Amino acid sequence: MGRQWAPATRVAEQTGCVVSASRAGRPEAGAWSCSGVILSRGPGLVLCHGGIFTPFLRAGSGALAAAGAAFLPGDSCGADLRLHVQWGPPAASPAGRPQRGRPALCTPRCAGLESGRPSAPREPPPPPPPPAPQQPPRPAELLLLWSCPAFRAHFAQLFGGDTAEQWRFASPAPDAHVSEDEEEEEQQLRALGWFALLRVRRVPAAEEAEEEEEEQRGPSVAVAPPGAVPKGAPLLACGSPFGAFCPDIFLNTLSRGVLSNATGPLLLTDARCLPGSEGGGVFAARPPGLLVALVAAPLCWKSREWVGLTLLCAAAPLLRAARAALGRLQPRAAALAALLPPEVGAPCGRPLRAPEPPWAAAAVLVECGAVWGSGVAVAPRLVLTCRHVAPREASRVLLRPATPKSAKIWGHVVFATRETSPYDIAVVSLEEDLEGVPIPVPTERFHKGEAVSVVGFGIFGQACGPSVTSGILSAVVQVDETPVMLQTTCAVHGGSSGGPLFSTYSGDLLGIVASNTRDNNTGATYPHLNFSIPITVLQPALQQYSQTGDLGSLRELDHVTEPVRVVWRLQQPLAEAPRSKL
Repeated sequence: MGRQWAPATRVAEQTGCVVSASRAGRPEAGAWSCSGVILSRGPGLVLCHGGIFTPFLRAGSGALAAAGAAFLPGDSCGADLRLHVQWGPPAASPAGRPQRGRPALCTPRCAGLESGRPSAPREPPPPPPPPAPQQPPRPAELLLLWSCPAFRAHFAQLFGGDTAEQWRFASPAPDAHVSEDEEEEEQQLRALGWFALLRVRRVPAAEEAEEEEEEQRGPSVAVAPPGAVPKGAPLLACGSPFGAFCPDIFLNTLSRGVLSNATGPLLLTDARCLPGSEGGGVFAARPPGLLVALVAAPLCWKSREWVGLTLLCAAAPLLRAARAALGRLQPRAAALAALLPPEVGAPCGRPLRAPEPPWAAAAVLVECGAVWGSGVAVAPRLVLTCRHVAPREASRVLLRPATPKSAKIWGHVVFATRETSPYDIAVVSLEEDLEGVPIPVPTERFHKGEAVSVVGFGIFGQACGPSVTSGILSAVVQVDETPVMLQTTCAVHGGSSGGPLFSTYSGDLLGIVASNTRDNNTGATYPHLNFSIPITVLQPALQQYSQTGDLGSLRELDHVTEPVRVVWRLQQPLAEAPRSKL
């Protein structure tokens, strides 16, 4: 796993930075900060989020929401704007000697053997060098504010209209009722899809290092073209939580996840980011180290519940929009377009796009009247889902596979457990075969701590297909040495019920998602604490029904033992009554 992430980690640390904006001569007004990506070292070009510039816009934040507004020149902000960019200490060579002019974190020299040198056990190893200090913030100038039109269009389609009031993307908690917080939230929403291009100014005290940077003239990162990274592929997010606050601790913090979903240039990942990470880079593990996207909003709420996903803007269309905007400005600015990172083409004879995991297309959307959820095919004409999605036997059910989106298949519920059963299960028989939907292999054993993935239609339903979230199998709850409940750290949302839980590496079906967790005292929902029904509980009964049409074994799920019911009620087992001493 370390080798898989090494190229992305190296690029992320070498290009990550933090950008702060303040007013000249007014320290009491405070500062605004976010994360950024160093696009070029000579000259120093930096991309960051545009939200920190809303307080400085001469025309106010409404200029970002004006009809037809796609970009604003650097002088659209007031003359009192002061910008500074800070990145990590120089990267260390294998021998531990710092190399100037390479923005990255410092790697201390390790004690021990060095390649090609005999060991000297009688001599103490040299002490490691002290950690290099952070690079001081450097002044910068704003060249361009711009947005990606395609991102804004897809954002309006997914999050606008009747569902707009359900969503919140502001950094503060969504239950703030102060008018100032609401105004700030509105400004953040207007700037959500906007980004900024900066140029780092030369500093006399750093002339020597800057001369080395000029020698490295050109882009410092390569960009993944649209569609190069499939759904479910691993991603590495790099940002600075809380922006410029305490960079010695928070600068270039890394978080792993997967590409959960995508519609056009609007991407979602389950890599966990915090406020201040806006503008941070998101990199691919395969193809290694390519810049995939920029963080647009690190925290999302839907219906006052934390979603646990990060909203991204794809880097390739965003930089295409930047080139177009620069070309419409002065010729000098247009010359900078050539220094923006290129999109990497596929090597000769080799596909650039990594293959999508086959289990990523295994979930189907299940609609039963006004209720909808997820399901998984366990046979060409048999789908497994949850009882609370399709609660009544003989009910007519509409299923929609992930591909193609226009496909519709009707079926009916042949079995649903009673409400008193701890196993929330329904079985749907289809009128025709599911074509193009893989039938997963059920597992026979579980390994606590293994990497797992959940596929389901939570959050968006059919709007952009099923979402994939990653985590680990955090607990396997057993009764009489038989698994009866699985617990994972994947993000699970409303609409994911009935969706499949897979082993990420083997692709085996582990279970069926039943619920996430809600705190009855506070009403808070925890998407990363959820429960699934082990497939080993269901597989014998499903196999018997598929072969004989007999529902007898499925109906046994209504008559489980009391210890199993206690587990699913999340209760402590009753203590054994003390024996009488008489």
